Amino acid sequence: MAPAEPPVTPPDFARWKQQGRKISVLTAYDYTTALLLDQAEVDCLLVGDTLGMVVQGHSTTLRVTLDQMIYHVEMVARAAKRALVVADMPFLSYQASPEQAILSAGRFLKETECRAVKLEGGRRSAATIRALVEADIPIMGHVGLTPQSIRRLGGFKVQRNADEILADAHAVAEAGAFALVLECIPSDVAARVTAEISIPTIGIGAGAGCDGQVLVTPDLLGLFEGFRPRFVRRYAELGDEIRKAATQYVADVGSGAFPNAQESFQ
Repeated sequence: MAPAEPPVTPPDFARWKQQGRKISVLTAYDYTTALLLDQAEVDCLLVGDTLGMVVQGHSTTLRVTLDQMIYHVEMVARAAKRALVVADMPFLSYQASPEQAILSAGRFLKETECRAVKLEGGRRSAATIRALVEADIPIMGHVGLTPQSIRRLGGFKVQRNADEILADAHAVAEAGAFALVLECIPSDVAARVTAEISIPTIGIGAGAGCDGQVLVTPDLLGLFEGFRPRFVRRYAELGDEIRKAATQYVADVGSGAFPNAQESFQ
């Protein structure tokens, strides 16, 4: 029997970039899904504040609280044996000061088994990232389209200012982050960032030139139908299957076909 593969850690990301090995990342919000994704050998499970949209049903991520994130991260981290679990820091859990960020991120590491946290912002978040790294908290950055800035940006739009994106990416890398999410930027800009910075890039709507890719799992599985970004590839249509199964269950209960004798105790 082959020994279990050791858990993925932030230093593995740096090694994989050097090796040219692509990094797979998916979101997870609950124990059961995280267990299945971990068994599929996904490298990293991001407990994203996207749960505000795909779990809670809000139109943005802004209403998610730190306590809610900790609740979901704890479930996901309990399931994951191999994947690196990264906790997303929600809106207003880190923006006030580096001290606030350390206390918020510290709760993730103390109250769950996650091994890193993610926060949004480039140059404006560099001092905070540096403080977190100095406090021994591994940080994944996020630039380009940053959903917590949606009010300022005026919507979910592709970010095309290459100079701004490059400056933000360099600031995040120099501050000590171990990886960087690039969201909704032109593929040529993402490829340039990937070539210029020392840490791996994880793209979402940023083309194939990144060191890895991330998708929101309900999008990948065809479970979330409220919004379908251009960059999403659906690998299944489980929403249709769930509706079919539930419809058949309703019919079977109504007709008395469920439960049958084999499904009942004697």
